[in-house]
Amino acid sequence: MDEEITNIQLWSDLLKSCMSCEKCELHKTKTKTVFGKGSHEAKIMFIGEAPGESEDREGLPFVGRAGKLLDKYMAYFDLTLDNVYTANILKCRPPKNRDPAESEQDSCIDYLRAQTKLIDPKIIVCLGRIAAVRIIKPDFKITSEHGLWFKKGDIYMTAIYHPSALLRDPAKKSDALLDFKSVHAKAVELGVL
Repeated sequence: MDEEITNIQLWSDLLKSCMSCEKCELHKTKTKTVFGKGSHEAKIMFIGEAPGESEDREGLPFVGRAGKLLDKYMAYFDLTLDNVYTANILKCRPPKNRDPAESEQDSCIDYLRAQTKLIDPKIIVCLGRIAAVRIIKPDFKITSEHGLWFKKGDIYMTAIYHPSALLRDPAKKSDALLDFKSVHAKAVELGVL
């Protein structure tokens, strides 16, 4: 753990550090660093694995086709950038949208830890298997454990199918709807919505 990063207490300092990061080779191939978006006061965080092509171009997470689908689900359950913060484990796009290497995740995870520390969320929603394996537990099985709740300290965590998986397999959309319903119910239960 890089305590210099995880102990940063100002968003502006964290952003500056992340924008100048050269801890892995991805900084050489990125177009833009994709830091995060949403409210710094949010008590709900959505965390994905890495930026895609659209995100790399715009410098914001979840702005491509998968992001637009995520926005629809969120809006249906009153989840907006006013009450949610979205980020990825990696802040730079892996070439050709390949899965992030473990070494790349290791290089970048402290930025996410610092974001999480500054936000102090009550709920973390992992988008997809890779985020769930890194954040919830190493043997997470997305097909059998999506929508289940886990608790670490004071944070409730769950994982749902990544919206890009829903685009590839629309049959999973009914599961996603139930998972979002569960996220909404937990947010209401905890008084964060």
